[in-house]
Amino acid sequence: MDKSTERELVRLYRVVQNHLEEFVRHFKFALSSREVFKWQQETPPDTLTDIQRAARFFYLQQQAFGGKVNGQTWGTATTVPPINLLRIEENLSAAHLRLAGAFIEHMDWHKLMERYDRPHTLFYLDPPYWQTEGYGVEFGLVEYEKMAELLGRLQGKAVVSLNDHPDIRRIFSAFQMDTVPISYTVGGGSKAVDRAELIIYSWDRAAEPAGLF
Repeated sequence: MDKSTERELVRLYRVVQNHLEEFVRHFKFALSSREVFKWQQETPPDTLTDIQRAARFFYLQQQAFGGKVNGQTWGTATTVPPINLLRIEENLSAAHLRLAGAFIEHMDWHKLMERYDRPHTLFYLDPPYWQTEGYGVEFGLVEYEKMAELLGRLQGKAVVSLNDHPDIRRIFSAFQMDTVPISYTVGGGSKAVDRAELIIYSWDRAAEPAGLF
């Protein structure tokens, strides 16, 4: 997550915490609309109040295809209804209940794992897919190499999900992995693209090749 998105997310949390009623009021009679989505995108955030800005960020994130923060396109589907903007407070309350028992940290992923690594710990890692766009954060090949190195010496266990790419298979070749077929709907359109995802397990090491005697 880049710094600008991080600031918008923190602003959203503070507005919801301190001005929930006014925040929700901004969505009274709001609709899921391509044109409104475009208007919100074109509105300079610096011209808005904090509450208006939080509402804009929330609307765009809820309506964007795949929840992307960069290069957003309006997400539509013929099989599911649009976001119910009348149930925002209910949905935010449900999210708060889920987070109430969680510790929220803000640090490098590598340092966080080392801090919380215990024999009973299970980490789930969902890093940016290698050679994909739209995350708004730099995540070079060296990060995946650090990840593989750390997985090999964890006290606890970890599961990693990544795109099926030759570089990723090479870096995590010491670990057992499953290939899962998935279908992407590109840019919120109707044309699906078949891809594969890798599920990598830190505790299930790949079999070593037999030696020659």
